[in-house]
Amino acid sequence: MGCNLRDLASAEDTTMDAMRGKKVGIDSFLLAFQFLTTIRDRSPTGDGGSLKADNGKVVAHLMGFLSRASLLLSKGVKPVFIFDGKHPELKKDEMDARRARREQAEADWKAALEVGDFATAQKLAQRCVKYTPEMVEESIEMLSLMGIPAFRAEAEGEAQAAVMAAKGQLDAVATQDWDALLYGAPVVIRNFTSDGSKRMGRIVRAQKIELDQILADNELSRDQLIDLAIMIGTDFHPGIKGIGPKTGLKLIKEHNTIEAVCAAKDKEVPERLDEIREIFRNHPVVEVDDEALNQGAVDVEGLKKFLVEDRQFSQKRFDNAMDLLEDAGLVRTGGQTSLFSF
Repeated sequence: MGCNLRDLASAEDTTMDAMRGKKVGIDSFLLAFQFLTTIRDRSPTGDGGSLKADNGKVVAHLMGFLSRASLLLSKGVKPVFIFDGKHPELKKDEMDARRARREQAEADWKAALEVGDFATAQKLAQRCVKYTPEMVEESIEMLSLMGIPAFRAEAEGEAQAAVMAAKGQLDAVATQDWDALLYGAPVVIRNFTSDGSKRMGRIVRAQKIELDQILADNELSRDQLIDLAIMIGTDFHPGIKGIGPKTGLKLIKEHNTIEAVCAAKDKEVPERLDEIREIFRNHPVVEVDDEALNQGAVDVEGLKKFLVEDRQFSQKRFDNAMDLLEDAGLVRTGGQTSLFSF
């Protein structure tokens, strides 16, 4: 989840409706994991795993993307779904730690199932989720059948979206990851696709954060913000012990750089500091033509075969999605595609 910059941000409530007509880059890996951990087998003797079709294939991710993508289109939003590519080598320690936690959870989950402790197993199942390369390709294929731009990034998905937004190709980046701001995203929207839902008894609201506002409010340059984030801790470095957001802000404004802060406070300069800075300043990206970011034709028959025939989606679930696409003017009643097809 990167660096938490919540204490520095003045977030403003927003909605999907407010983004009508805007191109929004969606950090799709985080979204996929939400689907896989929430759309689960919760039956009394269920294993708690992500929901599967009768043929044993996981379909929770596709259910989630179908629902959210259809809703976004019905609200007039122009989504662009961006999936992680190859994680930077600098992130290896973080990825190894995540893998170790998942493997331990999977072992505990299997042990609970063996003794018939389904309640415990269902709690542990959320920690065992894997979003496999096959699932990624399925997600991209389904979104493409809906005419929605969807592709893999060169590296981090939120970074790809941030760079594209900074270039003017996207109007905002929808992600839970604060690091998108460090990569230069002018506008980040958190909780975008879950706006209006309930979490822990509270209504979730989408929140818009602007990079320029953070820099102005805290009297920082972007380079200083990056250094502050590295001191607090990111996916590429655990941070400097004893330095949190408030202390870090004071120190970076006083000393300007990490090196100067470390010299003043007798701290070790983070290893590979220049490489980490470069990841944030010039993240590797896939070059995407502007035309490739436009909504295309909805392949109604292809989508029906993909979901209903091949993956056992109910006709009702498919029809609900088609109703939303009709609301968006992308599908005509009776299954005929709209003028987007021509």
